[in-house]
Amino acid sequence: MNLPHFYLASKSPRRRQILEMVGMKFTLLDIEVDEDNHFADNPEEYVMSLSEKKAREASTRIKAGIVATADTIVYIDGKVLNKPLDAQDARGMLTTLSGRTHTVYTGFTLLEVPGGKCVSECGATQVTFRKLESEEIEEYIGSGAPFDKAGAYGIQDDLSALFVERIDGDFYNVVGLPLPKFYLALRNFSGAKR
Repeated sequence: MNLPHFYLASKSPRRRQILEMVGMKFTLLDIEVDEDNHFADNPEEYVMSLSEKKAREASTRIKAGIVATADTIVYIDGKVLNKPLDAQDARGMLTTLSGRTHTVYTGFTLLEVPGGKCVSECGATQVTFRKLESEEIEEYIGSGAPFDKAGAYGIQDDLSALFVERIDGDFYNVVGLPLPKFYLALRNFSGAKR
């Protein structure tokens, strides 16, 4: 795989693991960005806008290179579910998702420094939960796993993997990065050849 080294501005260990799994070379950048819901009625625009906001912030920390950022949300009933604030918030999210289908959106941005070339794309995956028992929800909350994940669950986790009845679309998009789409975008962005 002839892809350029890039800077990954993300705190998500899952994104890092996905990229390491396929042998992509990157350097981590730590950034803080306010994640407000000003595009809640348009989830695709929301995640791409937020990933671009993160990329612009990260670009101020390097002199040259490609910055990659991403943002993942769970979307149901016209509402964005980000990371839960506390156990009560996680309980509410998991109860809302129980027995229903929701959409996971992940937007990502590639930004070239200092040139300013920028591209943002979005992946969308439908996920259906089986009906959850309250004891399962409480056990999962008790594990501490929901608190750093959009929608209060991680499809790759031991317990919440058992919640998913069906998935329609890219599995890795639900984990935190639409991998084939990201790979093709990075390859095209950098002009790399296979």
